[in-house]
Amino acid sequence: MNFIHRAGLSLWAKKGRSLLLILLTAAIMLFILTGLLIHSAADTATTNARKSVGASLTLSANRQAAFKKMRQQSKPSSGSRPTLNMTPVKLSTVKKLTKLSQVTGYNATTQTSVNAKSFSAISTTSSMGASPMGGKMGSSSSQGDIQVNGVTATRLVDSFSTKSAKITKGRGITSADANTNHVVIESELAKQEKLAVGDTIKIKTTSTKKVYKLKIVGIYKAASTTSTQMGPNSTDASNQIYAATSLANTFKGSSYKNTADSVTLSISDPGQVSAAKTAAKKLINTSKYSISSDDSSYQQVKTSMKSITSISNKIIWLVTLAGIVILTLIVMLLIRERRHEIGILLALGEARWKIVAQFFTELVFTLIVGLVIASAGGQVVANKLGQQLTSQTQTTQAQTMSTQSGGQMGGGTPGQGTRPSGGMPGQGGQTQKAAQKTKLTTSIDLTTMVELGGLGLAIMFLATVLAAGGILRLQPKKVLID
Repeated sequence: MNFIHRAGLSLWAKKGRSLLLILLTAAIMLFILTGLLIHSAADTATTNARKSVGASLTLSANRQAAFKKMRQQSKPSSGSRPTLNMTPVKLSTVKKLTKLSQVTGYNATTQTSVNAKSFSAISTTSSMGASPMGGKMGSSSSQGDIQVNGVTATRLVDSFSTKSAKITKGRGITSADANTNHVVIESELAKQEKLAVGDTIKIKTTSTKKVYKLKIVGIYKAASTTSTQMGPNSTDASNQIYAATSLANTFKGSSYKNTADSVTLSISDPGQVSAAKTAAKKLINTSKYSISSDDSSYQQVKTSMKSITSISNKIIWLVTLAGIVILTLIVMLLIRERRHEIGILLALGEARWKIVAQFFTELVFTLIVGLVIASAGGQVVANKLGQQLTSQTQTTQAQTMSTQSGGQMGGGTPGQGTRPSGGMPGQGGQTQKAAQKTKLTTSIDLTTMVELGGLGLAIMFLATVLAAGGILRLQPKKVLID
């Protein structure tokens, strides 16, 4: 094994050349390590997103079936206009769906409007606002000045789960508030009317004109101050109150007891959405209800990370190929420079493979030092590059989503256009938030270093083999005479 000893002596004798080889090798390993770390971090981020973001199924009235039934019931000779009757979702049906193994929970939501009795709603003179969601099932033709959002729990509402709306005092609505008169009001309304947690307010329903006493258990800061309705019945976002679904149904009328306008079923694993949707369809009356799936949050994160993974793979391959080419040329130059040394070794009877092994050993020595240098700076470079790639990918996706949303505005089905600014439950509002919160966290572990070392050895071996032709063709007599 004297070729190993010779390799060490050669590196020590030519310190300047050895230092340049070490720096070059460290640079190659640094870029390959960056690619490996970003690739690993992207895979981890996708896995974490699958666990944390989740997905949902939304159960609501079958709008298409309702329209079809309305057209069938209308008579051309009749002077009266047909009415669209939407079937509210029965909570007994929801109980069946919650037994599915893929379902981890649900949020039953309903909306209605009432009139303030013991206090004054915030008035607005702005004509700007978002259109309501296709009307409210069970509400009368006249709209109240207070919008009631009935939910199973406020923490399941988009605006609250994404932290754009926050509980500032007291607490939110929970499942324990079912069949109570507890409500959560907006902070601007509380300031105007000097209301606090524990106070009681009165409202009057728009249909029966019945007065109800409500107890304030929490105050929240709205995500937006824009109005939620357009036209003469414009309502400021601060006029939205949250209550249990059962209380909102009480305001709508006795026929809506134990029902909801829509129900969002939480699916913990986005990969199970399709199976859960298929199983749910078998348990519901599809002529009355429709069920839609939403794993857009996970899909956006997955697409973003897939793009970053593709870039990291390209970095690895390009740097590897470049490293092979560069080191091959360097070894060829070293062989040309050390022709006399090689000729003497061959004349002394040294095997050609041992001379090739000596050059390979020299490269391995530089690789070991290069790996140490690369491991010291690789994580810093990977974090910086990963953040930039993530930011660029998310910006591109956000622009794409904005373009798609802009193209769909005004072309959508009535009642499916925009969501009130209060952010009723659903997964749509979480999609962009989920992607924006996704960060690449790189970490160097033993597996990564072993993989990097393996790639480094492969580069050194290929570079040495490709350049070994010069050694194999040398004739010691000719070299010594020259």
